[in-house]
Amino acid sequence: MTNTPHSRPDHPVYVIGGGPGGLAVAATLRKRGVRAVVLEKSDAVGASWRAHYDRLRLHTTRRLSALPGLPMPRSFGRWVARADVVRYLEKYAETHELEIVTGVEVSRIERSGDDWLLHATGGRRLTGRAVVVATGYNHTPRLPEWPGLDAYGGEIAHASAYRNPAPYAGRDVLVVGAGNTGAEIAADLAEGGAARVRLAVRTVPHIVRRSTAGWPAQRTGILVRRLPVRLVDKAGEVMGRVSVPDLSAHGLPRPDTGLYSRVREGAVPVQDVGLIDAVRQGKVEVVGAVESFDGDKVVLADGSAITPDAVIAATGYRRALEPLVGHLGVLDERGRPTVHGARCPREAPGLYFTGFTNPISGMFREMAIDAEKIARRIARTANR
Repeated sequence: MTNTPHSRPDHPVYVIGGGPGGLAVAATLRKRGVRAVVLEKSDAVGASWRAHYDRLRLHTTRRLSALPGLPMPRSFGRWVARADVVRYLEKYAETHELEIVTGVEVSRIERSGDDWLLHATGGRRLTGRAVVVATGYNHTPRLPEWPGLDAYGGEIAHASAYRNPAPYAGRDVLVVGAGNTGAEIAADLAEGGAARVRLAVRTVPHIVRRSTAGWPAQRTGILVRRLPVRLVDKAGEVMGRVSVPDLSAHGLPRPDTGLYSRVREGAVPVQDVGLIDAVRQGKVEVVGAVESFDGDKVVLADGSAITPDAVIAATGYRRALEPLVGHLGVLDERGRPTVHGARCPREAPGLYFTGFTNPISGMFREMAIDAEKIARRIARTANR
């Protein structure tokens, strides 16, 4: 590792993860004269964005998604494509001359006096005065423990392995999970030549337009974040009836719980990028939740069984923080940090988390805000 011009003789701050959250923290720390070393387990920054499906675009606007110290180019358009996000992150690291070490995975963090000891690849033992964990909200693909899955004779893959519809042309595909990923993959398959596309839905999602009359849903999310849940639920219900057609006849009734109540439980609404039209036109068929697997059949909640050519499980991810920090008592019952941003767990001063929430105001925007706050807190502590 080489020192940057802002290096100090004491231990650096280690930032675990070279995604947008980690890079933003490193850049804001460097701006304040604090040496930050980014540890990235892959061979390049933005690894998760490199692995996402081709069609993906940010659901937040370019202007409201920039990280501190570098606007996103106008040439990216309003809704930034996956490949442009990767280019932006590369440029961000270069512009801010960040100190990044790739190919190093941290397996465990422990307290060592007033510092932190990191156990990393190749037997490395690294000592930092503070640690920022930015390993990502979508870290480890999760497959439910469906009965019969181990003996399933058909083709099944997690959505993390999906890139584009080409391998599924002319085939019967079941997409499991109606979050943003599942909804978009289903629409992508329908437009990309799959012979039949079914979407298995357990909990009916709230669907919102990405923008209405030029007004992006993200701006609404920013405005309502501090309002009472009941008020936002009611406003969301009214807006939903005005802007989104009733799809009950197609198997997608309007949700019976409020939009913001769902958000507070961790479920963001689905931004429509083609699903509504695909469902209305019969290109995507909505079916019940998957209950189990039986040989080469998939058994649904209504007791019916189908035999698709392929199953794509858009069933979410785990944060997978337990091996890293589970022993420190800083995670809740769902494995998420008990605090994030500039707040440290009481039992772990100097340990910070960023990027582990999924706010309706935009994840990039919130990580940028977190980065400034974390850097300010660390720099202030160092100056003491």
